[in-house]
Amino acid sequence: MRPFIASAIGALCAVGLAVTPALSAARGPSTAAPGGEDVPSAGGVHTLPLRPLATARAAGPAVRGVPAQSVEPFSLLGVTWDDAGEDLHGAVRVRTRDAGTGTWSEWQEVQTHRDDAPDPVSAERAADGVRGGTAPLWVGPSDGVQVRVVPAVARHAHGDAHAHGDARVESRRGRGGRSDDPLGDVLDALPDGMRLDLIDPGGYEPGPPSGSGDRDDGPREDEWSHEDDDPRDDDGTAPRPGIVTRSGWGADESIRESGYAYTDTVRAAFVHHSGTGNDYSCDEAPSVVRSIYRYHVQSNGWRDVGYNFFVDKCGTIYEGRAGGVTRAVQGAHVLGFNTDTMGVAVLGTYSSARPTADALDGVAKLTAWKLGLYGRDAGGRTTLVSGGNGKYPKGERVSVRVISGHRDGFSTDCPGAELYNRLDRVRDLAADLQGR
Repeated sequence: MRPFIASAIGALCAVGLAVTPALSAARGPSTAAPGGEDVPSAGGVHTLPLRPLATARAAGPAVRGVPAQSVEPFSLLGVTWDDAGEDLHGAVRVRTRDAGTGTWSEWQEVQTHRDDAPDPVSAERAADGVRGGTAPLWVGPSDGVQVRVVPAVARHAHGDAHAHGDARVESRRGRGGRSDDPLGDVLDALPDGMRLDLIDPGGYEPGPPSGSGDRDDGPREDEWSHEDDDPRDDDGTAPRPGIVTRSGWGADESIRESGYAYTDTVRAAFVHHSGTGNDYSCDEAPSVVRSIYRYHVQSNGWRDVGYNFFVDKCGTIYEGRAGGVTRAVQGAHVLGFNTDTMGVAVLGTYSSARPTADALDGVAKLTAWKLGLYGRDAGGRTTLVSGGNGKYPKGERVSVRVISGHRDGFSTDCPGAELYNRLDRVRDLAADLQGR
């Protein structure tokens, strides 16, 4: 869910652009094999606390961030905080330094929603170490970063709420700070324990292409899912698409929780955009998936990656949460509706950018097959019971399309207007593939 921020942020960005020049690259020793060849990084997560920024005083004392600095190599970032049940009402903006050229990027916005998450009363949500977090942002190989988090203007001192777009942001009295606005606007408090998480996806070399995909860098033959891994008969009415397995995209199985979580069936598929931005190549897609996996597990503290499947801009399908691609694996993708559903994330951000035809076709092929295994009409409707969220109270029965967008189950922009407006095409193709 994207909050709408007051115009005071413009002043902050002007401040941000004037501070700390690009730093010289600080690189650690390279790792090489005995023969002199570079050894791919194993990947990992580095964190930096977000502190009050002295250079941002003109925009209010509550502004936090990280000054421009050199850091360990990373390719994806996000901001997390202590309370998984708390929202971040504000704007998160970052710029990064390209590890190859040393050039700093322009400022980019990080989506602040936290609604791709485990259900409120689930064991996964209640586990120790679970944190709130923004959507992750893919920036490519980088070695420098600067971050500014600006709280939203919450309420006039005399009590009149401001409307930012179509959302109203309420203040938490006693925690916010007052801005220099002569009308006395109050800045909404930022969550406690905020930190910047920098994700290194690690290196991974796929093998020669198999006959299952049309990508030139396709995974090894044993890293494509062809055979049914469930004892049920594969009685779906749509053909099974090629799916890159977790082994195929290089999942480090040691970091996730052991075991699997299942629900009774699959009644609906929720389509998401990952919110990670569109500046990735199809060759980089496995690295993006590995990065999201690490962010969900090691930064958010979830048992595994939240989505059941990913689809990249070239239409390649990737297995997400472990447990078997034919099984009803419980994900963490729509707060309140993770039971009897599956989550499909299209890599990218589609609030204003159009998804590719290949990506839409990939979603249609996947949903036609997987929903068909459970007897669902891809063009039909079904009823779900809410586990509780800001849009539907716990226990409410909700009628949704069998192929729905994330916003159908939660008050959010996801999967972005450009993707959401094309879901009818996905439904039509999926229904055709099912022979309906």
